[in-house]
Amino acid sequence: MPLRPQKNKSLFTIEKILKSLPHRYPFLFVDRVLKLEKGKCITAIKNVSYNEHFFQGHFPHLKVMPGVLVVEALAQAGGILLYHSVPSPETILVFLTAINNAKFRKPIVPGDQLKLEVEILKLKSKYSYISGKAFVDGELVAEAEIMASFANLEELNERE
Repeated sequence: MPLRPQKNKSLFTIEKILKSLPHRYPFLFVDRVLKLEKGKCITAIKNVSYNEHFFQGHFPHLKVMPGVLVVEALAQAGGILLYHSVPSPETILVFLTAINNAKFRKPIVPGDQLKLEVEILKLKSKYSYISGKAFVDGELVAEAEIMASFANLEELNERE
């Protein structure tokens, strides 16, 4: 029996992610979006590759993804969710402004696939609180509560 390619089950591929986030290589940490409920939650994927630039120095003898980058991946998934949950998203930029209750339960190594699950706890006009959890093979490996603030792009551009 011939093998069939599996249907793409992504809600967003990288092209749509790039339209939702200002981040670019080497600082883009979301590869796919599997599920998004505006104003509620998102499920996204980050594939952890041996070729990631940060593995050159963290740690060269034992490759481990830095915890701060796992939180950044959660924040970026949350950024995509917020971008699709606010009115006029093209007029704002989302900034990470606080991290609370971050816990890192297991090391993340090359070959792992992070499943990022983020939900909105509070959404206001100037800021939002989100909760994120990262899983590898169904096991919780990291979690954090993140505060994000919204900046007006026009005002930011006037500062330059």
